[in-house]
Amino acid sequence: MLVKEELIKLGITNCTVDLGVVDIQEDITEDQLKEFRNKLKMAGLELLDDNRNILVEKIKNVIIEMIHNAEDIPDVNDSDYISEKLGYDYTYLSNTFSEVKGMTIQKYVILHKIEKVKELLLYDEDNLTEIAYKLNYSSVAHLSNQFKKVTGFTPSFFKEMRFKREKNLESL
Repeated sequence: MLVKEELIKLGITNCTVDLGVVDIQEDITEDQLKEFRNKLKMAGLELLDDNRNILVEKIKNVIIEMIHNAEDIPDVNDSDYISEKLGYDYTYLSNTFSEVKGMTIQKYVILHKIEKVKELLLYDEDNLTEIAYKLNYSSVAHLSNQFKKVTGFTPSFFKEMRFKREKNLESL
């Protein structure tokens, strides 16, 4: 809501803000744009007006929504899901993402899936088989291999470290 409020303060009322994308339906002066950039910067935000950067942010938002905010990860290929959500050919999305971010979309997806695995392991509600199923891994072994590649630890060692930390804190 901060973004919309700042636009209104600048006298820009004919606009929409959705998932980090601002669509201004009226002309904006250089001074208004400069002031808007400064307000966003003070709030720790950045105005992206390069179409490639905007597309990369949309890709990142879809991935985060898909992995962290959805009740269940869609039971389709990540590439199909991302392509369908954004309405672009996956090859185009993938090439743009790689050029801007210096990593593949798949690597970004894996990093977020592993963060979700760590979160689920820390909550201790699901076992590794359930987590693998929730995150659409083909097997527990596949999940474990990716987890170790990214973190350097096995999922069970990661979970054990949590218990050791809790015991150490309790003994203080």
